Amino acid sequence: MTRNTERPHLGLEALEMMMKLLKSSLLGSAAALAAVGAAHAADLPVKKAIPVEFVRVCSAYGAGFFYIPGTETCLRISGRARAEVGFQTNENRNVGSQVGDVSLFRSLLRINMDARTQTDYGTLRAFIRLEAASRSGAFSTSGTQQRIANAYPALGVDQFSRVQQYVNTDKAFIQFAGLTAGRASSFFDFYAHDFEFVAATAGSDIASTNLLAYTATFGNGFSATISLEDPNFRKNTVLSASAAATTAQQSGTSAAQIFFSNYSLSPLILQQAANGNATILAFQDVIERSRMPDFVGVLRYDAAWGSAQVSAAVKDINIGGAFNQGLAGAAGVALPAANSAAALAFANARGIRGGSQTTEGFAVQGGLKINTPFIAPGDALYLQGAYGEGANVYTGVTAYTGTYTQSGTPTNGGPFAQYLSDATLNPLTGRIQLAQSFSVVGSFLHYWSPSVRSAVYASYSETNYARGAREALSLTQGIIGANAGAASFVTNPALFALSPVLRDNYQIVAGANLIWSPVKDLDIGVEGNYINTGMKSGRVIDQTKTTGVNNANFAALNAAGAIKTLNNYDAAQVRFRVQRDF
Repeated sequence: MTRNTERPHLGLEALEMMMKLLKSSLLGSAAALAAVGAAHAADLPVKKAIPVEFVRVCSAYGAGFFYIPGTETCLRISGRARAEVGFQTNENRNVGSQVGDVSLFRSLLRINMDARTQTDYGTLRAFIRLEAASRSGAFSTSGTQQRIANAYPALGVDQFSRVQQYVNTDKAFIQFAGLTAGRASSFFDFYAHDFEFVAATAGSDIASTNLLAYTATFGNGFSATISLEDPNFRKNTVLSASAAATTAQQSGTSAAQIFFSNYSLSPLILQQAANGNATILAFQDVIERSRMPDFVGVLRYDAAWGSAQVSAAVKDINIGGAFNQGLAGAAGVALPAANSAAALAFANARGIRGGSQTTEGFAVQGGLKINTPFIAPGDALYLQGAYGEGANVYTGVTAYTGTYTQSGTPTNGGPFAQYLSDATLNPLTGRIQLAQSFSVVGSFLHYWSPSVRSAVYASYSETNYARGAREALSLTQGIIGANAGAASFVTNPALFALSPVLRDNYQIVAGANLIWSPVKDLDIGVEGNYINTGMKSGRVIDQTKTTGVNNANFAALNAAGAIKTLNNYDAAQVRFRVQRDF
């Protein structure tokens, strides 16, 4: 049998041919499918990728500005972190909040946002600044800020008036075509404690007030501003005296003693008893109403050598009505009913008219800043002076002791109160009498090197009350802080002579600081202040060494040498600060 050796060879060729045909078919089919898919894809909508918009630098307004994406508005975000530790002299360990405290701590944050847009009318600007702080210890809590609702205290027995949180809408204003509207620094201010840590020198410094102002520029550095400003941030009260009086219900010649104390009311003496004792028959509401804005006018000049400014302000002082409280009188004196014809007759005899009263206070200020680069680059000198009537916050005599109160001790636990009211109500005439005040301040900044600088500063201020105001108030009871020990309505003249109530007073502040900036926008510094507060004449009781004095025991204590007096009071404060701006 012969083997057929040709068949296997013929089968391999056929297989190779079939594989080639299959490969050609597959490739053709794939090409056809690709062509059909491309044809269909051409008929579908194409979804484009969202373009990425990068933040652009805005160089029109200085470093740090960038365009808000999608707008032509430039924005700069900045802020501050600050830490302070300090020490203050305080030798008083008597009962009272913060008495005896000497250490203080404070941490503060600040956030700024500055938005600007160029328009056909010039730059449209909006600026906001928020501040918050935590404070504790001696003089680190602020009664001034608490009185205007910028701060709130801890309520613990050991923390009240010693621990405080602080929140403030410091700035929120709009500027456009010369108009400034919102919460901003008062246009009246000039130096405004620019070179100080604590802002202790006398001088106006209202960093946050609500206002509506217009500024006109005349070229060559001259400008003028008219500003309507919130009056509530420039009121330092019309003095009200608490009164120790007797009740109207009397039995024979005896009188039940009561102690009347209300800061909203001031006593009026409508009748005087035959024996010379004062008979208090009514009380006047002395809370100031908000009727009109403060009117501020400013002329300013800015040049390469520095700047100069003249400011003036007029403020409304408006109080409530009289005869709206119960009556009181000395023992055995018949009392007319409140608002009766007899009471009104007594008032008319003294020229007192019931109802509200209005008068005007004013302040003027001049300031000069001189750049002194011939000493060192960055050096500058400030000089400023102010005078006012019924305008103690404008002259800044309240800067260290405290604002929005009729009196306060220079430091917590101080030996006497410094009286700083804008005005007083004369109890004999029922008329408002304005206080006069003035302040002068100087401050010099020097750069020892580009990274080391220091400032020295000093101020002198006075507060003077109208002639007769103190004497008239001496006829009322309780204004020395103690109830009468006898039925007499005449305050002991010798005791009242040692009272600080409505005493003309002065304050001297001097200080210096040293700041090291090892890197840009970082400050490490220390500052020390000396404060002297005193009476322009006479002496007052030292409350840290003499307590519980009243009409009944004054003579005995005085004879025994137990009453200690002084004319002025010294205080010192040191603060260490670390601050980073960005």
